Amino acid sequence: MVNERIEANIPDKMREIAPDFVDYSEKILFEKVWRDPTLTSRERSLCTLSALVSIGNTEQLPFHLQLAKKNGISTEEIIALITHLAFYVGWPKAAATLNVVLNS
Repeated sequence: MVNERIEANIPDKMREIAPDFVDYSEKILFEKVWRDPTLTSRERSLCTLSALVSIGNTEQLPFHLQLAKKNGISTEEIIALITHLAFYVGWPKAAATLNVVLNS
């Protein structure tokens, strides 16, 4: 079963200045990678959240938190994931992520 299509949240200005980047995001990342049936959308969301927390990329978190919830991951599971990751990626990264969760 192919995973559901994801609507990328790409600003029009980015489409104007970086059309190739947008094309790769929409056609490769969200059409091919995210829809590959090897992993479920839920599993991909857990992996993506883990990666974003690990590298401290809070800018992309709001989009992926919403997507994770759409993919069946509860707020309680997200909090448990962040708490677990805190011991492996660092307390400040986990705390910064929790602040994003609180404001999402």
